[in-house]
Amino acid sequence: MHFTELGLSADILRAISEQGYSTPTPIQAQAIPVVLEGHDLMAAAQTGTGKTAGFTLPVLQLLSSRSNSAHTKPRVLVLTPTRELAAQVEDSVRTYGKYLPLKSAVIYGGVGMVPQTRALRSGVDIIVATPGRLLDHVNQGNVDLSGIEIFILDEADRMLDMGFIHDIRRVVARLPKKKQTLMFSATFSDEIRALASSYLHNPQRIEVARRNAAADMVTQSVYHVDKARKRDLLVKLIDDNGWHQVLVFARTKHGANALAEKLDKAGIRSSAIHGNKSQGARTRALADFKSLKLHVLVATDIAARGIDIDMLPHVVNYELPNVPEDYVHRIGRTGRAGSVGQAVSLVCVDEHKLLRDIERLLKREIEVKTLPGFEVDPRIKAEPIENGRHSQAPRNAARTGQHKPQQRGPQTGRPAPVTSGQRRHTDRAGNPRSRID
Repeated sequence: MHFTELGLSADILRAISEQGYSTPTPIQAQAIPVVLEGHDLMAAAQTGTGKTAGFTLPVLQLLSSRSNSAHTKPRVLVLTPTRELAAQVEDSVRTYGKYLPLKSAVIYGGVGMVPQTRALRSGVDIIVATPGRLLDHVNQGNVDLSGIEIFILDEADRMLDMGFIHDIRRVVARLPKKKQTLMFSATFSDEIRALASSYLHNPQRIEVARRNAAADMVTQSVYHVDKARKRDLLVKLIDDNGWHQVLVFARTKHGANALAEKLDKAGIRSSAIHGNKSQGARTRALADFKSLKLHVLVATDIAARGIDIDMLPHVVNYELPNVPEDYVHRIGRTGRAGSVGQAVSLVCVDEHKLLRDIERLLKREIEVKTLPGFEVDPRIKAEPIENGRHSQAPRNAARTGQHKPQQRGPQTGRPAPVTSGQRRHTDRAGNPRSRID
């Protein structure tokens, strides 16, 4: 199939051609006709399948084919879970709509509201936004959502994981009852089906990837290593193999910062990207990583969501995720669009249960590799598990009395407050999460 067979205008086809594309991906080939016919859509697609163009292309076609003379309010709203994904989607809108008389704006936190307010009040057709910052603008009267014709919920599964359900409901309450709704998710979980039943009307269903399927083009391997030697092993793997572009996943913001600093000291140009970084710093780090000015980008799961890098060769799980499905999302950053990729996990004794959970999800064992000099010390035992998660206390804390209590707010004795710009949420398990959007 060719893009010319999908009912797109000459202006849109010209923009597609300028990007070097002629053949749609499976999600694009299936989703574009459904959207153009005006149906609600529930689509399951893993990252790297081309789903963003799967909805931006037909939405641009629908808007450009309808008279805009009576429209003064935004007509399309795309909600995304992260700043990076919002920026990526809006970039797709501008890229493929460059020859159309349509205006778009990207709205997210971490930057000033004044330029966003100015853009919204000057009039836009398409808004791409994270939920929290969009609600800030709505509450301040900067935008009227009553004219929305098409509503798109991107990466709905991650929206739920990050505790956005209440914000989503608040946004939907501001939208007109009659509209076309498109929902994209990596899986059709029970929670996603319940969400779809609330907001979609007789939706068409598309599923282009097996549920929780790891990327077929990704070679996966595990190195068993003592926790204290992970950094040295990572440096050796990068140096010995000449890796020049490596996305490394850490579990915490502090851990991401510490690892990036250690890699820099080892002569490997690195930077960290996470929610506590300013949007400017995150944007610069990602741009430097894409242009190979940085060899390593250390990221947390939430910050990495929406990172889209063509031909990314290597992903490293410096620490395994607590949720097995997050492993699939992580390694899906490589092996995209027909290119091969490599996913390496550095696993210490504390993470053996997490590895077994991942292999159970994948329904296969991951190949184990060894590197001389980095063999595991059999005398080291696993740390205790608390509430299904590994204790963050040092192994000898109970004996030495070095275990530090939870950080407290000054003089109050209560947990330290969420910092400015963050909102407190809970995940589906009821665990508190902080986010900046």
